[in-house]
Amino acid sequence: MSGGALGIEIVLVFFLPLFLLHRYGHFRKQHPLVLFGTLLSWYLCFLIVFILPLDVSTTIYNQCKIDNEKPRDPSSDLFNQTSNSSVFPTSTPKVCHKPWSYIPDGILPVFWRVVYWTSQCLTWLLLPFMQSYARSGGFSILAVHPQWQLTWQGLQTISIAAANTWGLFLLVLLLGYGLVEIPCLYWNSSRHGYLLAKTYFKVAKLATEKSDAEENMDDAMEEVANVNESVGYSHPLRNNIDTILRKCPMEIQEKMVRLNTEDSEDESTQRTYPSKRSLVKLHKQVIYAGQRHSQTQVQWAILLEEAFHLEDVCKNETSASHQFVHSFPSSQPPGWLGKYLYTPTIEWYWECVLRQWCYRLLALLLSLLSVAVVWSECTFFSTHPVLSLFAIFIQLAERDYNYLYIEMACFVTILFLCVCVYSTVFRIRVFNYYYLVPHHQTDAYSLLFSGMLFCRLTPPLCLNFLGLIHMDSSISHQQRIETAYTTIMGSMRLLSFIADGFYIYYPMLIVLLCIATYCSLGTRCLNLLGFPQYISQSDDLTSELVEEGRELIRRERRNRQRSEDGESRKRVWRERYGEQRNVRRNRNGYSELKDNDSPSDSSDTAQLTWRESWDHTGLLQDVDTTSLDPSDSPTQRYAGGRYLSLASSRTHNDV
Repeated sequence: MSGGALGIEIVLVFFLPLFLLHRYGHFRKQHPLVLFGTLLSWYLCFLIVFILPLDVSTTIYNQCKIDNEKPRDPSSDLFNQTSNSSVFPTSTPKVCHKPWSYIPDGILPVFWRVVYWTSQCLTWLLLPFMQSYARSGGFSILAVHPQWQLTWQGLQTISIAAANTWGLFLLVLLLGYGLVEIPCLYWNSSRHGYLLAKTYFKVAKLATEKSDAEENMDDAMEEVANVNESVGYSHPLRNNIDTILRKCPMEIQEKMVRLNTEDSEDESTQRTYPSKRSLVKLHKQVIYAGQRHSQTQVQWAILLEEAFHLEDVCKNETSASHQFVHSFPSSQPPGWLGKYLYTPTIEWYWECVLRQWCYRLLALLLSLLSVAVVWSECTFFSTHPVLSLFAIFIQLAERDYNYLYIEMACFVTILFLCVCVYSTVFRIRVFNYYYLVPHHQTDAYSLLFSGMLFCRLTPPLCLNFLGLIHMDSSISHQQRIETAYTTIMGSMRLLSFIADGFYIYYPMLIVLLCIATYCSLGTRCLNLLGFPQYISQSDDLTSELVEEGRELIRRERRNRQRSEDGESRKRVWRERYGEQRNVRRNRNGYSELKDNDSPSDSSDTAQLTWRESWDHTGLLQDVDTTSLDPSDSPTQRYAGGRYLSLASSRTHNDV
């Protein structure tokens, strides 16, 4: 396959960043340039990760061919002799089997140049401009400062300095954190009590954020209402007002249109028009308030479902029937998978028995990989003897030219390193400025920032991986050809800095960061600074928030139970009176055809039946509404009382 494997991977890898972008972004709401920039940056980084093992196997094959072409020393040759005749000494060259994923010469250097420089242009030029636009609240896509005069030398200096700072030091921090946090995450996921307590903690924190987001949304909508009322349809700033309105909820947009239509007839009213700068500030405020409001609402719903599920797991663990029972069953009928394969019995064994043991086994395997990475990071500079575990595995496979094993070992190693680093990028939260939220709730600024981090972290991560397996000649000090990726990266004057200084202190930083992460030093420091973090049940602040979250879940469970009971009663009333109405209609129609009765009798009877059922339904609705206890949800804002201040100025003017 002459380059066929490269083409197949280029196509297949595209679906991984596309899936992640669909999970975190929103294709219909966010700007196409934001989606394109984020998708391209993620795609290029995943390409480097998936194509690098092919580069390693191709380099090993090329090294084998070069070794066969070198003249051999006769003293090291093997002599084949027989008892009857003597034979001249002959050398036995190594048999070089071409790997199935062999890439012809000249393709990979061009490929790495295109991928690397495109990612660098994205992370230093395009994405920062788009990121500033996403946060500015301006009404134009790009705005370049007139005093910026960047030369090629200045761009090169900024790129190298920033790449060294972000790409190397940040890689150490994220890798040291992920090597410990990933195994601990799966180990703690096997402890239902720990998960439930931490979920209560998250609920208490999110309830405060949800309340703040709703208040900010109310304030922003009130200002939008005032501005919308003061600017008519004929004003030059009306297009900017319409842009702001499109960022508001649909019910607010409709109400604004009605109010502005009523005011358009009265042109004699004295109005105070806003400035362009104030509209930009308001646009920024509306974007931020809308994003935070949507994020907290979605996160609240997801967190409630998670808490209800964990409580159901704890209740079902002592079940003697060995069948999983949900507190709030789904209203939709189960599909083929849930009906025949994932039955309540199988669900009980998975949730209550097997899942925790599978997570513990996975945590142990990940822990072994983490120990291997830490050991190799501390010893990969030693070539005689070879102490790096990953270098030993690759060299053993290189003797037999088992290219499939080489590629799989490289892929698993670099994939684990990427999971440790990239998972931290997806989980980290810098206040409310950078936060990747699933279910299409991530804002444009965070998406672009994640793309910048990916482009800056991937090149040094791959160089570090090549150093672990001794495919970097500046580390192994061996006379062998280098990979195409090392050749391209070495021409950028980065390897000398890494080999001379940073590779000496890098292992020590990894060890120190792993110890700090295991002892939760960062979490404890944030907790002392006033940012509540889940530490343990013995901590006073943690225990208070856990109890508060447990009480909130109880109130939400009662509210949902009341709602479901009300819906079931309504359904019963509809079915009962709906059947009676249909029976009476059928009887009236039959008697009309048979006895030629007056049609007014049947219509009156049907109308009476409809009114009777409507009265019962309406009475039931009144009972459900009055049965709600406002004290059960202190953070809940009722729909009837939200955004009532939008038309307050309009009402005062009419009076």
